[in-house]
Amino acid sequence: MAKLGIIYWSGTGNTEKMAELITKGASEAGAEVVCKSVSAASADELDGYDVVALGSPSMGAEVVEESEMQPFVEGAMAKLKTKKVALFGSYGWGDGEWMRTWSADMKAAGVNLLDDGLIVNETPDGGSADECVEYGRKVAAF
Repeated sequence: MAKLGIIYWSGTGNTEKMAELITKGASEAGAEVVCKSVSAASADELDGYDVVALGSPSMGAEVVEESEMQPFVEGAMAKLKTKKVALFGSYGWGDGEWMRTWSADMKAAGVNLLDDGLIVNETPDGGSADECVEYGRKVAAF
């Protein structure tokens, strides 16, 4: 059984809801899941996970959240390079450029990414909520 760590930053609650739905899907698929806000996470705990899912909404000029999530990722990069990693997040404008950039930066750093990330416009509900649950299953099988 895979041990999955889901670590996210959420301002409005949309990315947090995505994390909860991904947790649901991964748990249903048999993964042991720990889901927490980045402010409660440490790079050292990554040693205990087989797979890490990182979540951040699009901020400002389409960037990953800069006060907590980006510093966490930078500080944990050495450990992230030894893990399987998935990315997710919500956005309210633009076309997902922040996720394309984040994914490309992670790949360039040598991180083993599941895919190019899951993005949801605003609140995950209906079909996008189902996508999050399915993504959780996909992450659990990674």
